[in-house]
Amino acid sequence: MFEYLKTKFTKVPPQQPGSVAATKSKAPKKSAKEIATEAGEPYVAVLGMDVDPENLHQGSFELDWNDKFVANLIRAGYVGKTDANIVDQWFQNVCRHVVMETWEQEQAINPQRWTRTRDLGDGRTEVS
Repeated sequence: MFEYLKTKFTKVPPQQPGSVAATKSKAPKKSAKEIATEAGEPYVAVLGMDVDPENLHQGSFELDWNDKFVANLIRAGYVGKTDANIVDQWFQNVCRHVVMETWEQEQAINPQRWTRTRDLGDGRTEVS
């Protein structure tokens, strides 16, 4: 019993600088971008977003991507002088689709908002 307790409370000697255990613990973890790039997969991520506190309509997104993602965009028909231009066109397109989808959903939920009715008399009504 005492031997068991001794092993639980004894200090573990520090790892030698060249040992295998010391090398494994110091190896940096790969980022999601590095993993995707090594696997040959496209990668894009939003790293950050800033909003101007004085004008909430102004803001920016910081994106990160790999070459495979840009190659896929070029194959899909996006063009530009730099990779950043190509990704910016794609991101603007995504934002435009989000706005349009939101607008269409709003129209489907609340069609009365844009409907005008006018009584023409004799039991007839004009709806526009």
